[in-house]
Amino acid sequence: MQVKRSIKLPLTDAEKKQLRAHKLKIQDLSSRSAEDIARLLQVSTTRAVALQALIAFQGIPSLGIKFAQDMVDMGFHSLQQLKDKTGPALLDQHEKLVGYWTDPCVEDQFWLAVHVARTGDLSKTWWDFTPERKAYRAKHGYPADRPGKDWMAAYAEQKKS
Repeated sequence: MQVKRSIKLPLTDAEKKQLRAHKLKIQDLSSRSAEDIARLLQVSTTRAVALQALIAFQGIPSLGIKFAQDMVDMGFHSLQQLKDKTGPALLDQHEKLVGYWTDPCVEDQFWLAVHVARTGDLSKTWWDFTPERKAYRAKHGYPADRPGKDWMAAYAEQKKS
């Protein structure tokens, strides 16, 4: 998979220092194994696998660091793990994890990630899946146990605290 020009990673100051010491840029990590990343940045293999996943998910056109972090938080570390998933199932899993329902475009992003995992096709963006998502939800709706709070209310609560 071709790597975007501007991959973002939530690196600690110590990790950034290690990157500079090896005269590497974040994009250079995209071609490295988790073991190499762990060694170069002096981090655990678990941390290196998470960083590698953040890079991989951001390699999908129109998907950024927030979505990539959501995927890692859901326990996914490679596109391969998404091949047997669906956009709606991933949205349901995500909403249960965060405790609120999210913007519909997030579901479109899940549809895109599954599409790329299954086909390797990088020619689409998340908004290409909006019509499919709308048709699916018109026919199937949302699960009865969907969280009752929306993302805007959740963010407003976070700002207050």
